[in-house]
Amino acid sequence: MDRACAGRISPAVMTLPFRKMHGLGNDFVVLDARGRPDLRLTPARAAAVADRHTGVGCDQLIVLEPAEGGGADVFMRIRNPDGSEAGACGNATRCVASLLAAETGRPRVTVRTVSGDLPAVALPDGRWRVDMGPARLGWRDVPLAREFDTLHLPISRGPVGDPAACSIGNPHATFFVPDLSRLRLDTFGPSLERDPLFPERANIGFAQVVAPDRILLAMWERGAGPTRACGSGACAALVNAHRRGLTGRRATVVLPGGELEIEWREADGHVLMAGPVATAFTGELDLDALPEPAAPAHAAA
Repeated sequence: MDRACAGRISPAVMTLPFRKMHGLGNDFVVLDARGRPDLRLTPARAAAVADRHTGVGCDQLIVLEPAEGGGADVFMRIRNPDGSEAGACGNATRCVASLLAAETGRPRVTVRTVSGDLPAVALPDGRWRVDMGPARLGWRDVPLAREFDTLHLPISRGPVGDPAACSIGNPHATFFVPDLSRLRLDTFGPSLERDPLFPERANIGFAQVVAPDRILLAMWERGAGPTRACGSGACAALVNAHRRGLTGRRATVVLPGGELEIEWREADGHVLMAGPVATAFTGELDLDALPEPAAPAHAAA
Protein backbone atom coordinates (compact mmCIF):
# COMPACT_ATOMS: atom_id res chain seq x y z
CA MET A 1 0.00 0.00 0.00
CA ASP A 2 1.17 3.52 -0.73
CA ARG A 3 2.23 4.61 2.73
CA ALA A 4 1.41 8.22 1.84
CA CYS A 5 -2.18 7.04 1.91
CA ALA A 6 -1.81 4.71 4.85
CA GLY A 7 -2.93 6.64 7.85
CA ARG A 8 -0.37 9.31 8.82
CA ILE A 9 -1.97 12.16 10.74
CA SER A 10 -0.79 15.75 10.47
CA PRO A 11 -0.11 17.27 13.92
CA ALA A 12 -1.58 20.60 12.81
CA VAL A 13 -4.91 19.39 11.43
CA MET A 14 -6.73 16.16 12.15
CA THR A 15 -6.76 14.64 8.69
CA LEU A 16 -6.71 11.04 7.60
CA PRO A 17 -5.74 9.82 4.10
CA PHE A 18 -8.24 7.58 2.31
CA ARG A 19 -8.67 5.71 -0.95
CA LYS A 20 -11.89 5.57 -2.92
CA MET A 21 -12.02 2.12 -4.54
CA HIS A 22 -14.64 -0.01 -6.24
CA GLY A 23 -15.36 -3.47 -7.57
CA LEU A 24 -17.76 -3.22 -10.53
CA GLY A 25 -19.08 0.09 -9.20
CA ASN A 26 -19.67 -1.25 -5.67
CA ASP A 27 -17.66 1.56 -4.07
CA PHE A 28 -15.73 1.92 -0.83
CA VAL A 29 -13.87 4.48 1.20
CA VAL A 30 -10.82 2.64 2.55
CA LEU A 31 -9.13 3.93 5.72
CA ASP A 32 -5.92 2.45 7.14
CA ALA A 33 -6.16 2.46 10.94
CA ARG A 34 -3.33 -0.02 11.57
CA GLY A 35 -1.14 2.82 12.82
CA ARG A 36 -4.01 4.86 14.24
CA PRO A 37 -6.16 2.72 16.56
CA ASP A 38 -7.98 5.67 18.18
CA LEU A 39 -10.10 6.89 15.27
CA ARG A 40 -13.33 6.29 17.23
CA LEU A 41 -15.27 5.71 14.03
CA THR A 42 -18.72 5.52 15.56
CA PRO A 43 -21.76 4.57 13.45
CA ALA A 44 -22.57 8.29 13.13
CA ARG A 45 -19.09 9.11 11.86
CA ALA A 46 -19.13 6.17 9.44
CA ALA A 47 -22.49 7.32 8.11
CA ALA A 48 -21.13 10.85 7.67
CA VAL A 49 -18.23 9.59 5.53
CA ALA A 50 -20.57 7.41 3.44
CA ASP A 51 -23.08 10.22 2.77
CA ARG A 52 -22.99 10.98 -0.96
CA HIS A 53 -24.07 14.61 -0.51
CA THR A 54 -22.04 15.82 2.47
CA GLY A 55 -19.32 13.14 2.78
CA VAL A 56 -17.07 11.23 0.41
CA GLY A 57 -19.86 8.84 -0.51
CA CYS A 58 -19.70 5.05 -0.69
CA ASP A 59 -21.64 1.81 -0.42
CA GLN A 60 -19.44 0.75 2.51
CA LEU A 61 -16.73 2.29 4.66
CA ILE A 62 -13.75 -0.07 5.01
CA VAL A 63 -11.35 0.27 7.93
CA LEU A 64 -8.10 -1.71 7.97
CA GLU A 65 -7.00 -2.85 11.41
CA PRO A 66 -4.25 -5.19 12.67
CA ALA A 67 -5.12 -8.88 12.42
CA GLU A 68 -4.74 -10.17 15.96
CA GLY A 69 -3.43 -13.66 16.54
CA GLY A 70 -1.75 -14.18 13.17
CA GLY A 71 -2.98 -16.17 10.19
CA ALA A 72 -4.18 -13.12 8.26
CA ASP A 73 -2.56 -10.05 6.76
CA VAL A 74 -5.15 -7.53 7.92
CA PHE A 75 -8.51 -7.23 9.65
CA MET A 76 -11.15 -5.53 7.50
CA ARG A 77 -14.02 -3.81 9.32
CA ILE A 78 -17.07 -3.00 7.18
CA ARG A 79 -19.55 -0.23 7.88
CA ASN A 80 -22.76 0.27 5.89
CA PRO A 81 -24.00 3.79 5.00
CA ASP A 82 -26.42 3.66 7.94
CA GLY A 83 -23.51 3.01 10.31
CA SER A 84 -24.31 -0.67 10.91
CA GLU A 85 -21.58 -3.28 10.60
CA ALA A 86 -21.48 -5.95 7.90
CA GLY A 87 -19.91 -9.37 8.26
CA ALA A 88 -18.23 -9.76 4.87
CA CYS A 89 -17.98 -8.07 1.48
CA GLY A 90 -16.56 -9.83 -1.54
CA ASN A 91 -15.92 -6.76 -3.69
CA ALA A 92 -14.22 -4.94 -0.80
CA THR A 93 -12.10 -8.01 -0.07
CA ARG A 94 -10.73 -7.93 -3.61
CA CYS A 95 -9.93 -4.22 -3.26
CA VAL A 96 -8.16 -4.69 0.05
CA ALA A 97 -6.29 -7.74 -1.26
CA SER A 98 -4.92 -5.67 -4.14
CA LEU A 99 -3.67 -3.03 -1.68
CA LEU A 100 -1.98 -5.64 0.48
CA ALA A 101 -0.34 -7.23 -2.55
CA ALA A 102 1.07 -3.84 -3.57
CA GLU A 103 2.32 -3.35 -0.01
CA THR A 104 3.86 -6.79 0.50
CA GLY A 105 4.75 -7.86 -3.03
CA ARG A 106 2.84 -11.11 -2.51
CA PRO A 107 0.11 -12.30 -4.91
CA ARG A 108 -1.62 -14.30 -2.17
CA VAL A 109 -3.02 -12.61 0.94
CA THR A 110 -5.62 -13.29 3.59
CA VAL A 111 -8.19 -10.73 4.72
CA ARG A 112 -9.84 -11.29 8.10
CA THR A 113 -13.45 -10.22 8.69
CA VAL A 114 -15.87 -10.69 11.57
CA SER A 115 -17.25 -13.63 9.57
CA GLY A 116 -13.90 -15.34 9.07
CA ASP A 117 -10.69 -15.31 7.06
CA LEU A 118 -10.93 -14.80 3.29
CA PRO A 119 -7.90 -15.94 1.24
CA ALA A 120 -7.38 -14.06 -2.02
CA VAL A 121 -5.11 -14.61 -5.00
CA ALA A 122 -4.16 -12.41 -7.95
CA LEU A 123 -5.11 -13.82 -11.35
CA PRO A 124 -2.97 -13.38 -14.50
CA ASP A 125 -5.60 -11.12 -16.12
CA GLY A 126 -5.46 -8.58 -13.28
CA ARG A 127 -8.58 -9.78 -11.48
CA TRP A 128 -8.62 -11.20 -7.97
CA ARG A 129 -10.22 -14.44 -6.79
CA VAL A 130 -11.48 -14.67 -3.21
CA ASP A 131 -12.41 -17.79 -1.28
CA MET A 132 -15.56 -16.60 0.50
CA GLY A 133 -15.67 -19.71 2.69
CA PRO A 134 -18.45 -22.28 2.87
CA ALA A 135 -22.06 -21.48 2.05
CA ARG A 136 -24.07 -21.90 5.23
CA LEU A 137 -27.54 -23.29 4.59
CA GLY A 138 -29.13 -23.96 7.96
CA TRP A 139 -31.92 -21.74 9.24
CA ARG A 140 -29.85 -20.76 12.28
CA ASP A 141 -26.90 -19.96 10.00
CA VAL A 142 -28.74 -17.38 7.90
CA PRO A 143 -30.18 -16.62 10.53
CA LEU A 144 -33.97 -16.92 10.43
CA ALA A 145 -36.31 -16.03 13.27
CA ARG A 146 -37.69 -19.58 13.34
CA GLU A 147 -37.12 -22.93 11.69
CA PHE A 148 -37.79 -23.22 7.96
CA ASP A 149 -36.32 -25.06 5.01
CA THR A 150 -34.01 -22.36 3.61
CA LEU A 151 -34.59 -23.61 0.07
CA HIS A 152 -38.15 -22.25 0.12
CA LEU A 153 -39.18 -19.44 2.49
CA PRO A 154 -42.80 -18.31 2.96
CA ILE A 155 -42.11 -14.68 2.00
CA SER A 156 -43.75 -12.73 -0.81
CA ARG A 157 -44.40 -9.17 -1.93
CA GLY A 158 -46.73 -8.77 -4.87
CA PRO A 159 -45.35 -10.79 -7.80
CA VAL A 160 -42.12 -11.87 -6.06
CA GLY A 161 -41.94 -14.67 -3.53
CA ASP A 162 -40.58 -18.08 -2.51
CA PRO A 163 -36.93 -17.07 -1.98
CA ALA A 164 -34.05 -19.35 -1.06
CA ALA A 165 -31.71 -18.21 1.70
CA CYS A 166 -28.15 -18.84 2.82
CA SER A 167 -25.30 -17.10 4.57
CA ILE A 168 -22.13 -16.01 2.77
CA GLY A 169 -20.77 -14.22 5.80
CA ASN A 170 -23.96 -12.14 5.65
CA PRO A 171 -27.63 -13.22 5.47
CA HIS A 172 -28.91 -13.43 1.90
CA ALA A 173 -32.28 -14.19 0.34
CA THR A 174 -32.51 -14.79 -3.41
CA PHE A 175 -35.81 -14.29 -5.25
CA PHE A 176 -35.96 -15.85 -8.72
CA VAL A 177 -37.87 -13.77 -11.27
CA PRO A 178 -38.72 -14.33 -14.95
CA ASP A 179 -37.81 -10.82 -16.14
CA LEU A 180 -35.45 -8.68 -14.10
CA SER A 181 -35.99 -5.65 -16.33
CA ARG A 182 -39.57 -5.31 -15.09
CA LEU A 183 -38.60 -5.22 -11.41
CA ARG A 184 -38.13 -2.05 -9.34
CA LEU A 185 -35.81 -2.64 -6.42
CA ASP A 186 -37.15 0.23 -4.34
CA THR A 187 -40.67 -1.24 -4.50
CA PHE A 188 -39.79 -4.49 -2.73
CA GLY A 189 -36.25 -4.16 -1.35
CA PRO A 190 -36.87 -2.07 1.80
CA SER A 191 -39.64 -4.24 3.24
CA LEU A 192 -38.01 -7.55 2.27
CA GLU A 193 -34.74 -6.51 3.93
CA ARG A 194 -36.65 -6.02 7.18
CA ASP A 195 -39.04 -8.96 6.94
CA PRO A 196 -39.71 -10.38 10.43
CA LEU A 197 -38.22 -13.69 9.35
CA PHE A 198 -34.78 -11.99 9.22
CA PRO A 199 -33.85 -10.94 12.77
CA GLU A 200 -30.59 -9.36 11.54
CA ARG A 201 -32.19 -8.07 8.33
CA ALA A 202 -31.01 -9.55 5.02
CA ASN A 203 -29.44 -8.73 1.69
CA ILE A 204 -32.07 -9.22 -0.99
CA GLY A 205 -31.15 -10.53 -4.43
CA PHE A 206 -33.42 -10.68 -7.47
CA ALA A 207 -32.07 -13.22 -9.95
CA GLN A 208 -33.03 -14.15 -13.50
CA VAL A 209 -31.41 -17.38 -14.69
CA VAL A 210 -30.87 -17.03 -18.45
CA ALA A 211 -28.69 -20.14 -18.91
CA PRO A 212 -27.27 -22.92 -16.74
CA ASP A 213 -24.06 -20.87 -16.49
CA ARG A 214 -25.40 -17.30 -16.54
CA ILE A 215 -27.45 -15.32 -14.00
CA LEU A 216 -28.67 -11.73 -14.16
CA LEU A 217 -28.77 -10.22 -10.67
CA ALA A 218 -29.93 -7.02 -8.99
CA MET A 219 -29.19 -6.43 -5.31
CA TRP A 220 -30.78 -4.53 -2.46
CA GLU A 221 -28.17 -4.54 0.32
CA ARG A 222 -29.15 -4.22 3.95
CA GLY A 223 -28.14 -0.86 5.31
CA ALA A 224 -27.14 0.39 1.85
CA GLY A 225 -30.04 -0.06 -0.58
CA PRO A 226 -29.44 -0.72 -4.29
CA THR A 227 -25.80 -1.21 -5.28
CA ARG A 228 -24.18 -1.76 -8.66
CA ALA A 229 -22.63 -5.01 -7.49
CA CYS A 230 -22.53 -7.27 -4.44
CA GLY A 231 -19.93 -10.02 -4.27
CA SER A 232 -21.49 -12.05 -1.48
CA GLY A 233 -24.91 -11.56 -3.13
CA ALA A 234 -23.56 -12.99 -6.38
CA CYS A 235 -22.20 -15.98 -4.46
CA ALA A 236 -25.57 -16.49 -2.76
CA ALA A 237 -27.39 -16.28 -6.10
CA LEU A 238 -25.24 -19.05 -7.60
CA VAL A 239 -25.55 -21.24 -4.51
CA ASN A 240 -29.31 -20.85 -4.32
CA ALA A 241 -29.76 -21.30 -8.07
CA HIS A 242 -27.79 -24.54 -8.00
CA ARG A 243 -29.76 -25.77 -4.98
CA ARG A 244 -32.93 -25.19 -6.97
CA GLY A 245 -31.52 -27.14 -9.94
CA LEU A 246 -31.41 -24.03 -12.15
CA THR A 247 -27.64 -23.86 -12.78
CA GLY A 248 -24.46 -25.84 -12.44
CA ARG A 249 -21.88 -25.12 -9.77
CA ARG A 250 -20.15 -22.44 -11.83
CA ALA A 251 -21.72 -19.41 -13.50
CA THR A 252 -21.16 -15.85 -14.63
CA VAL A 253 -23.29 -13.51 -12.53
CA VAL A 254 -24.11 -10.29 -14.37
CA LEU A 255 -24.78 -7.26 -12.17
CA PRO A 256 -25.46 -3.64 -13.19
CA GLY A 257 -21.75 -2.86 -12.70
CA GLY A 258 -20.34 -5.86 -14.57
CA GLU A 259 -19.63 -9.58 -14.29
CA LEU A 260 -18.36 -11.86 -11.55
CA GLU A 261 -17.28 -15.47 -12.00
CA ILE A 262 -18.68 -17.61 -9.19
CA GLU A 263 -17.99 -21.26 -8.36
CA TRP A 264 -19.49 -23.34 -5.55
CA ARG A 265 -16.75 -25.90 -5.06
CA GLU A 266 -18.12 -29.38 -4.52
CA ALA A 267 -15.11 -30.74 -2.62
CA ASP A 268 -15.48 -28.51 0.45
CA GLY A 269 -18.55 -26.34 -0.14
CA HIS A 270 -16.51 -23.15 -0.40
CA VAL A 271 -17.64 -20.39 -2.76
CA LEU A 272 -15.04 -18.75 -5.02
CA MET A 273 -15.54 -15.32 -6.56
CA ALA A 274 -13.38 -13.66 -9.24
CA GLY A 275 -13.62 -10.07 -10.44
CA PRO A 276 -11.79 -6.78 -11.02
CA VAL A 277 -10.76 -3.96 -8.67
CA ALA A 278 -10.11 -0.27 -9.29
CA THR A 279 -9.00 2.87 -7.46
CA ALA A 280 -11.07 5.94 -8.31
CA PHE A 281 -9.12 8.57 -6.36
CA THR A 282 -7.33 9.34 -3.10
CA GLY A 283 -7.82 12.19 -0.67
CA GLU A 284 -7.89 13.25 2.96
CA LEU A 285 -10.71 13.30 5.49
CA ASP A 286 -11.06 16.18 7.95
CA LEU A 287 -11.77 14.24 11.13
CA ASP A 288 -12.79 17.40 12.98
CA ALA A 289 -15.64 17.88 10.49
CA LEU A 290 -17.19 14.49 11.32
CA PRO A 291 -19.87 14.14 14.01
CA GLU A 292 -18.39 14.06 17.50
CA PRO A 293 -18.38 10.64 19.19
CA ALA A 294 -20.71 10.48 22.17
CA ALA A 295 -19.02 11.40 25.43
CA PRO A 296 -18.47 8.53 27.90
CA ALA A 297 -21.14 8.36 30.56
CA HIS A 298 -18.68 9.18 33.36
CA ALA A 299 -17.70 12.38 31.54
CA ALA A 300 -21.22 13.68 31.11
CA ALA A 301 -20.94 15.86 34.20
